[in-house]
Amino acid sequence: MAVHLPLTNEAQAEARDLMLASHGILKPATGDPVAIPSHDISLGCYYLTSVEEKSKGEGKFFSSYDEAILANENGVVGLRTKIKLLLPAEPNSDKRAEIIETTVGRVIFNKALPKGHSFINKTLTKPDLKYIESDIWDEYGEDITVYFLDAIKDLGFYYATRSGISWGMDDLRIPAEKGEIIKEADKLIEDNRQLYEDGLLTEHERRSKAIEIWNTAKSKLSVFVKKQLGPNDPAFIMVDSKSRGNWSVLDQMMGMRGTFANPAGELIELPVRNSLKEGHTPLEYFISTHGARKGLVDTALKTASAGYLTRRLVDVAQDVVITEEDCKDKEGYTLYAEDIKFSGEPLGRRVKGRVVLDDVAGSDGEVIVKRGKIVDKEAAKKIDAVKIEKIKIRSVIKCKSLNGICRLCYGYDLSKNTVVEIGEAVGIITAQAIGEPGTQLTMRTFHTGGVTGGADITMGLPRVEEIFEARPPQFKALVAEVDGKVLAIQEKGKQRAVTIEAAETGEKRDYLISPNLAMAVNPGDIVSKGQQLSEGHVDFKELFKTTDSIDVVARYIIREVQSIYFPTGDSINDKYIELIVRQMFARVRVADPGDTDFLSGDVVERRRMMQEAEKMRAEKKREATFEQLLLGITKVSLSTESFLSAASFQETARVLIDSAIVGKEDYLRGLKENVIIGRLIPAGTGLKREFEE
Repeated sequence: MAVHLPLTNEAQAEARDLMLASHGILKPATGDPVAIPSHDISLGCYYLTSVEEKSKGEGKFFSSYDEAILANENGVVGLRTKIKLLLPAEPNSDKRAEIIETTVGRVIFNKALPKGHSFINKTLTKPDLKYIESDIWDEYGEDITVYFLDAIKDLGFYYATRSGISWGMDDLRIPAEKGEIIKEADKLIEDNRQLYEDGLLTEHERRSKAIEIWNTAKSKLSVFVKKQLGPNDPAFIMVDSKSRGNWSVLDQMMGMRGTFANPAGELIELPVRNSLKEGHTPLEYFISTHGARKGLVDTALKTASAGYLTRRLVDVAQDVVITEEDCKDKEGYTLYAEDIKFSGEPLGRRVKGRVVLDDVAGSDGEVIVKRGKIVDKEAAKKIDAVKIEKIKIRSVIKCKSLNGICRLCYGYDLSKNTVVEIGEAVGIITAQAIGEPGTQLTMRTFHTGGVTGGADITMGLPRVEEIFEARPPQFKALVAEVDGKVLAIQEKGKQRAVTIEAAETGEKRDYLISPNLAMAVNPGDIVSKGQQLSEGHVDFKELFKTTDSIDVVARYIIREVQSIYFPTGDSINDKYIELIVRQMFARVRVADPGDTDFLSGDVVERRRMMQEAEKMRAEKKREATFEQLLLGITKVSLSTESFLSAASFQETARVLIDSAIVGKEDYLRGLKENVIIGRLIPAGTGLKREFEE
């Protein structure tokens, strides 16, 4: 790897102010801490704050932190012994002095917290440390958080060493019940085979029943695996503190490894009965190599496609920069509480850092956030507490800024948790926020050694690509074209027919659907235009044609993308997906050019169409009429006004020839075209300099 040395004063200032590790505490994709204590540090903190029952000096009373620590140093009480401690009253608060039950270890941990922080009295796991860090950031700011992380690092390493936690083969005990469970499964498999031979089951049913029997056996066994380990077992401590590994790994080490998938992704019905501790027979070893190899091959192949997706996202969003304070948009975009099932995030957390368009009030009428104000952490908590159904917010999808977008439609810069600065290159940040977990997603199978049940994103990454490229999906779902009522669902030959009566006209429409797809509606249901009638993925070009609503399509795209990233533990803030949706809707096709210079059928940037319309109105001439397009990200990148940007992306010769024929000019508005010709990019200080000039 190269070593970069900042030479000029500007470069040194940039390294100090922007690149220093202590300025990168929060993750721009979510606004959560990314510098999180883990591994040995979280193991040490878990040990320090855990409780040892019936140990030396239990139940003794202490009047202060120092007194308790002194007693421990002199061997009067143990580090993890239950003690009674007097917590003094907090100045400037209603909290009175009280006696609590805690341990000396917890007292030591609380001494590392910033002054004024409430006493934390629980056994701490890795996620707990992350939440504490997040609270400290919100309450005390960056500098104090950095000192806290340093203190936790020292504490964690010191007590991980002091604990003497290490483990050997004998710490993994195989449950005595294993033989019985395997015997029972073998009998069920034999019965299953007999049914098949008697002609009562098809081959497919026999196979899936066999796999189900072994999966049930494995989960029965995993219950006993958990019972084998006590709270003082090193393996239990490592998993329970979330420092390393998980129960699935321990199931494989102590229980049984279970069924594996072959390279084609089908399950091999012969299970690996042995655990890793017992060792494998040659056949079991051979079966398990399938999964292991698939993990490595997947990683090698998919990293490339994740990288390519990131490149296309960067290309489509690179010219989106924050250019003004407020675009005065009144339309907005609505977020719904019910979408929690897709992104796993409650409404309050999703609106945090966004500007609301209407007053947000609870059921008692109390206003939580006034219109035009930003939702902060406290307001977000209140919104979740009062269970509001939907909130209208300012969104980049509707931002009226012609060049770039405005601060209020974007909201918080998540890496600082303050309103975004003018000049921030939010397009690039967006592309990285969506692309980076993509690279993570591809590597996910790798960890569980290919045991089935490990989430393989082969479903995920190609689907994300399919969405952003606006391709027709492989399994197309049926969509209602009218508001109305489902009258009947009948079998017609080899297909199923869904009859819907339109609410306005009373006209009856039949929709034909493959019998393999499950229905999402029942006879008698009321359906709305654009509603999904069957399982499968909606083709959102059709959805847009049916509903003619950018909001409906945007909500569908956001839900789909979130439902792919969320199960793998990578969350992405909605605003990033919104920004890509804005770019997908950034082109229009000229229908009637009016008095403009456009030609009928031209695909132009929406921004340019708006500028021309303004010009025509000022000159009292005829405006052009246009049709809104929904394009995939590659098409959008290639149809940009900047021929330098398009040519450096793909199909270079074609782009240059087409541009030369019409004598195109490049106004150097985006970042790429400025990089190509060696100018400062119009973002950050470069944008301010452009304004001054």
